[in-house]
Amino acid sequence: MATNATGRRKIVVCKDLGATAMLLLTDRPDLEVVRWMEDRRCDRAWLLQNIAGASGVVVCFQDMVINTLSRILTYIRSGPNLRVVSTISVGYEHIDLQVMAEHKIHVGYTPDILTDAVADSTVMLALMASRRTDETSSFVKNNQWPDFNWTPSAFCGPQLSTTPFSPTRTVGFLGFGRIAHAVLRRLAGFGVTHCIYTPRPGAAPQPARDARLQALHGLVSVAPVDLPALARASDVLFVLAPGGAQTLHLVDAAFLRQMKPSGVLVNSGRGAVVDSAALAQALREGWIWGAGLDVLEEEPHVTAMHALVREPRCVVLPHLGSAALETRAEMTRLTARNVLAGVLGEPLPVALDYSTLV
Repeated sequence: MATNATGRRKIVVCKDLGATAMLLLTDRPDLEVVRWMEDRRCDRAWLLQNIAGASGVVVCFQDMVINTLSRILTYIRSGPNLRVVSTISVGYEHIDLQVMAEHKIHVGYTPDILTDAVADSTVMLALMASRRTDETSSFVKNNQWPDFNWTPSAFCGPQLSTTPFSPTRTVGFLGFGRIAHAVLRRLAGFGVTHCIYTPRPGAAPQPARDARLQALHGLVSVAPVDLPALARASDVLFVLAPGGAQTLHLVDAAFLRQMKPSGVLVNSGRGAVVDSAALAQALREGWIWGAGLDVLEEEPHVTAMHALVREPRCVVLPHLGSAALETRAEMTRLTARNVLAGVLGEPLPVALDYSTLV
């Protein structure tokens, strides 16, 4: 395995992994670890300056600079040593997979670890959006409660759980992978009766899996449907699809117009799957009841003036689905183990099979 001018393998870390995870790298005398220390996203010029001779790079989803890796490889004219890019995320849209494949650079990422944390926050968003927590908490903070005149309909929203007077509830999933299954497991406790989902284009039907999920969670049915049926039948629609050209604005104005006026949309997947302008119009004109968003297509360039932030029945969170202490700690440790294995020429604990994606 090639080393740099110091005789040690070099790792460039574009995002601080925290003390525990960093020790996996800095405690090794055979490594030179160069860290971006500032409390802002990694600067492109800094990366270009420091990547020469590096065997591994650590990035996060904010570090779009890695999309210029082809330029970076050209920049290292003495022959690049780069063997691995390790990202602190389950998503990999910020990495140029074509360049990775061409130069046989391994990609490490952190799926599975964050499944439960994201599922927790997804259910939380469904409850927050349906029960209008942004509106009502602001009501208290703005000192409006003392003068409030209560009525039976005050602050009401659609109930997530089933009741004797509302005995059925259908949840829909746009994207039905491991996080969706974890969300469904949690929703079973609310008495959800029906689950519908739209499979990936070209995906084979999985009736045995669906029957197993139905029996496991005590549901009336688990079934695949097309997009129009998903929109029409979902009481709560969970968007958990991956990003990319195939899913861009799948939830658009035409889709939203078909949803129930009492419907709630939750997006914990990728922001660009939902057309922000169309969703703002849907909320403003009452096509749907409310929305809970952990991701937006414009993030992180989202201010208080964003149309969705200004909608009272839209809860917007700053992409914090995995922000549980235990989950983030394990994500950083896996990121460090991935980059370490890559520079040592060992199999990565969790590697992306990008050969099937490019």
